Amino acid sequence: MNRTNYCGLIDGQYLGQEVTLAGWVQKKRNLGNLIFVDLRDREGIVQLVFSQDNSTEEALRQAEELHSEYVISVQGKVVARDPEAVNHKMQTGEIEVAVQQLQILNRAKTVPFNIENDVEVSEETKLKYRYLDLRRPEMQQALRIRSKIVIAVNSYLDQTDFINIETPDLAKSTPEGARDYLVPSRVYPGSFYALPQSPQIFKQLLMGAGFDRYYQIARCFRDEDLRGDRQPEFTQIDLETSFLDAQQIQDITEGLIAKVMHDVKGVDVQLPFPRLTWNEAMDRFGSDKPDTRFGMELQDLSPVFADSTFKVFQNALANGGQVKAIVLKNAADQYSRKKIEEQQDYIKRFGAKGLAWLKVSGADLTGPVAKFVQDQAEQLQERLDLADNDLVLFVADSRKVCADALGYLRKHFAKELQLYDDDQYNFLWVVDWPLFEYDEGLGRWIAAHHPFTMPNEEDIALLETNPHQAHAQSYDIVLNGYELGGGSIRIHEREIQEKMFKALDFTPQRAQEQFGFLLDALDYGFPPHGGLAIGLDRFAMLLAHRNNIRDVIAFPKNSKASEPMMKAPARVAQKQLDELDLEIKK
Repeated sequence: MNRTNYCGLIDGQYLGQEVTLAGWVQKKRNLGNLIFVDLRDREGIVQLVFSQDNSTEEALRQAEELHSEYVISVQGKVVARDPEAVNHKMQTGEIEVAVQQLQILNRAKTVPFNIENDVEVSEETKLKYRYLDLRRPEMQQALRIRSKIVIAVNSYLDQTDFINIETPDLAKSTPEGARDYLVPSRVYPGSFYALPQSPQIFKQLLMGAGFDRYYQIARCFRDEDLRGDRQPEFTQIDLETSFLDAQQIQDITEGLIAKVMHDVKGVDVQLPFPRLTWNEAMDRFGSDKPDTRFGMELQDLSPVFADSTFKVFQNALANGGQVKAIVLKNAADQYSRKKIEEQQDYIKRFGAKGLAWLKVSGADLTGPVAKFVQDQAEQLQERLDLADNDLVLFVADSRKVCADALGYLRKHFAKELQLYDDDQYNFLWVVDWPLFEYDEGLGRWIAAHHPFTMPNEEDIALLETNPHQAHAQSYDIVLNGYELGGGSIRIHEREIQEKMFKALDFTPQRAQEQFGFLLDALDYGFPPHGGLAIGLDRFAMLLAHRNNIRDVIAFPKNSKASEPMMKAPARVAQKQLDELDLEIKK
């Protein structure tokens, strides 16, 4: 029987028509003289009814046998449900299919979890039986959103004269921040390819080759510790242009975002997006990827407490630090001392020594630090616009610790207090980034974006004198507190690129060994160029309202970078190791 329709699309317009459907049995209800079956496919569920009046004897016999997840095909007539049986929550809720013929295409064992939304089962079990997990409607919807994003991206970039070009997945290992995944070469024993952390160098070389507008939906690989929005292999919407400045690249990106939001979500975003400098984002929101759907901005109270005798604040200011605060409006009665101090323990991971707080009760200030700030009470009232039942949280420390700790608390309490709407989409640009950042784990300065980022023109001289003070011609696109993507204007002159490598402690010999092909290319008339990459997985996660990018990747790895279904990574045969001239250390 050849399928004529999808189950979930059958509605009142098909009344009286013969249809042939195929899918999975969601559930069965046997009432003796009637058998009802919910049949599911990618578009939804339709109710089937088997009866002696409509169904063949063989169809009735087989209907008795049906269980959940059997794969079947049916032929029948679309009829109206009894008025009391209408389900207005379903597209198919006004009709049912009176089945004439049934064919069982495949039987199924009892599944380890129900194929339905919000099923309570461990993620490890879901990943082990990923082919079952992907049958669930919410998972199918998430992957369809991802597909729609890709379709919109391809359409927009094709219409704006971009050329889709693939770059290699087997390349040379070059230091770009994270660890490389290495692939041993059989032909050249002892030598290795590296899977690309991004197409960065290749797309810059394409600019040198004269393709002034490139893009691809690029696969990237990074061997790093995982969390909810990271995977060892991920996908980015990658683009690069020549002869355009940062503003022009951002304008193109905004058009791309607008196209995606309209086509995928039916939302018309307002252009242009707001812009914040990196310094302003850190000062106001404590984050370089601020969520602007709600207020609760960080307030610098250092001037207020400049002459304070409260030692905690006094010591922080004496050491060149800050006193900053956030205000939870009309929320003091929702938080006990115990609940607040739970967060005090949490922010110690950011280096904070403690969390000071007070509550506003009528005209009085109460709480552990209230007695220490009475001299500043009037200034606090004016500066923070305090009202009854407000809760004020203080952190006194270095600028970075204040930003990290209060930035975390701001997001944490906004989520608890439900201060934003999940269907609100706030995009913004964060620009004028520092060129370098200090990596605590590595114990050294690294490029904030990558080693090919052009400094601000007035900061080029700082590369040889005080590089850590330099700022970059770089920009990040942010959505609802997530870094959606980032880019920059690139270095297109060899002299500046060599200075950049030197600032990153590359010797001339090492720079030539690692990036000689790029340095040589810059000698042959390289154009000014810049670009951007948007994380496809993260974009899909946000538009699908999921909390983890694993939910928008068909076959992801778990939090330990393993894949429970195929059990990857896995040992390989000794013969394969011998062919690669490799030995495994015991």
